[in-house]
Amino acid sequence: METPNSNLVQLGWKPFFSKQVSAEEDGRCQPVRVMSVHRGMVTVLGDGIEDSISSSLPVPGGPEDRPTVGDWLLIDRDSWKLVRILDRTSLFKRPAPGDDRRLQLIAANVDTLFVVTSCNQDFNVARIERYLVVAREVGVRPVIVLTKADLSTDPAGFLETASALQPGLQVELVNGRDPESVARLAVHCNVGETVALVGSSGVGKSTLVNTMRGSDSIVTQAVREDDGKGLHTTTVREMHRLGFGPAGGGWLVDTPGMRELQMSEVTAGVAEVFDDIVAITLECRFTNCTHAEEPGCAIRDALGRGALEPQRLDRWRKLATEDVLNTGIAATRRARPRKARKRQ
Repeated sequence: METPNSNLVQLGWKPFFSKQVSAEEDGRCQPVRVMSVHRGMVTVLGDGIEDSISSSLPVPGGPEDRPTVGDWLLIDRDSWKLVRILDRTSLFKRPAPGDDRRLQLIAANVDTLFVVTSCNQDFNVARIERYLVVAREVGVRPVIVLTKADLSTDPAGFLETASALQPGLQVELVNGRDPESVARLAVHCNVGETVALVGSSGVGKSTLVNTMRGSDSIVTQAVREDDGKGLHTTTVREMHRLGFGPAGGGWLVDTPGMRELQMSEVTAGVAEVFDDIVAITLECRFTNCTHAEEPGCAIRDALGRGALEPQRLDRWRKLATEDVLNTGIAATRRARPRKARKRQ
């Protein structure tokens, strides 16, 4: 494909996508990016195009062969019909709520993941680690964003706890209503860069997005004082144009609040987030050690010496077990006949 114009570059077009477009496709197709997803339709934006089109592919494919927010599509220049979805640099997905046999696509072609949590009762180490595992598995850089710092009596304590979860992990402490405070996130939102925003309801995601956009168009809701939880205010996954800060111009994907993010096939992500525990297991006498009663168990030794926190070990066990279970479900899903899938 010829050198893209500035409009496509601002949308996030990169050489990775250009290399996928053949000369024949370059003549009859136009690249567009998915801004939001609705039932059977997607809103797309491209060079001279901003419209809603059908999300149906000419030839239906597997569970990942459907557009999601952030995707790059090739559409016919004349009919504007979807021709195909370009390969993704990253894809966030999860088993569909209520049906582990189906996949729900969350966002594609994300560069950075903002893991948003507030400096109150919502702060939950286990939940943060789940997001970190998914980010590492997908290959997207995670940044923990601690909101409501202005309402906390000990924001430094939350900052210290979050920073200790992984070496080199970036953590930003912000007041979501203060543009100057939020401006420190601009470094992750350069022109053409895409960040996704995840976190449970009530942590201030919508407030943060409004400040980053310089708009109050996204509805926000109050948080219950007794437990710090809020209602879901974002119901559609969509991309927002950002223009704050000296290097602004990136894109942000806002997703519905996901209090429980079920994981699927994230073995590498679990190993990276809990690399300290994995390193200890390599010192066990037996390679198939269950870390229960076997002699020469390095995990039990580390626990006895106080070198490993029991709570962190429990979280690792839980996530590793969940990954094994969901990986098995995913393998079964892929092995099912196509006709069986159509009946779901």
